[in-house]
Amino acid sequence: MLQFRSFAPLRFGSRRLGQNQGINQSRKGPSIRRSRESLGIAFLLATQFFCALFFLFGILTSLLGIQVAPISWAAYELIEIGVAVALVIGVVLSAMLLLRSLRARKQAEDSLRELSGAFMDLLKQRFEDWALTPAERDVALFSIKGVSMADIAALRGTSEGTVKAQCNAIYRKAGVSGRAQLLSLFIEDLLSDDVRLSDIERL
Repeated sequence: MLQFRSFAPLRFGSRRLGQNQGINQSRKGPSIRRSRESLGIAFLLATQFFCALFFLFGILTSLLGIQVAPISWAAYELIEIGVAVALVIGVVLSAMLLLRSLRARKQAEDSLRELSGAFMDLLKQRFEDWALTPAERDVALFSIKGVSMADIAALRGTSEGTVKAQCNAIYRKAGVSGRAQLLSLFIEDLLSDDVRLSDIERL
């Protein structure tokens, strides 16, 4: 007779509501930063577009012999200086955005490695708590990864009946009724206070 275990995600207590409120609050900061960055990128693109348009207009009027209203040489020089300065600022800002993007990507990769290591440590601890045999550990790991029983049997060189019996033994020791509940155990542990929610938000 399989035992059914009650899971924390099904309890709508104050602790879970408090965690959800904390997650919602933590999402506001990154959203505001992304909005500001989007506005900055749009302004940068618009500036570079008008600068390129100015130089292109000057070249086309010279090549095609288009007559335009004359402006003083000093005013034209000031316009060119302003455009050149805007282009330099655009290049600097582009470099800054690129560096920031590379740093954010590195942080995301580091966070992913930390979470991956934490998940493997959690698997090892759970398997030890449940006293799984080496064969059952391999089957449990394949099952958590979503591999079908037929594929697990082919990978381990055993029959599907053997794999099914091992899965039933795993579910019995873990106190769950199937693969979905088995996976939910690890998801709940990863979302507990032992894992920083800020790391998950950066991914």
